[in-house]
Parts: sequence; C-alpha cells; structure tokens
Amino acid sequence: MSVVFILVFVAIVMAGGFLVAFIWSVKNGQYEDTYTPSVRILFDDPPAKESNDQVTEDKEQKKESEDCETENGENHGAQSKME
Repeated sequence: MSVVFILVFVAIVMAGGFLVAFIWSVKNGQYEDTYTPSVRILFDDPPAKESNDQVTEDKEQKKESEDCETENGENHGAQSKME
C-alpha cells in the first residue's frame, strides 16, 4: 500500500513539473505564431552561399550556352529534349 502513495506523489510532482514547463513556454511566446508552421513548406528556401570558384564556373557555363544559342539562333538544349 505504501507503493501506491509513492506513485501518487511522483505523479503529482511530474504533473506539476509539466504545468510549470507549460506556463513558462506560454510566457516566453512559444505558442504565439500558429500560422507560419503550417505553411512553412510552401516558402522557398533562401539561396545557399556558394564558393567563388563554383559561381565563376556556373557563370562561364551559362555564358557558353548563351553564346552557342546566339550563334546558331536556336536552343540546342530544347531541341535535344524534343527528340
């Protein structure tokens, strides 16, 4: 029978701890924004920072593909996709 008293006491202490944690989180504003978490997946991620070498290579590749398109007057990438 003494085990029951110990378990009831432990349960009350745990419930009090959870109540204190809940009150603390409400006071610190944890439950103020209820809209953003539900639509966060719809937002675009901010662009990742790339190293200077990678940015330079990407720009060179883009310039080469634009030069190829302007020389021939057509887009080779679109043509190969259609075939």
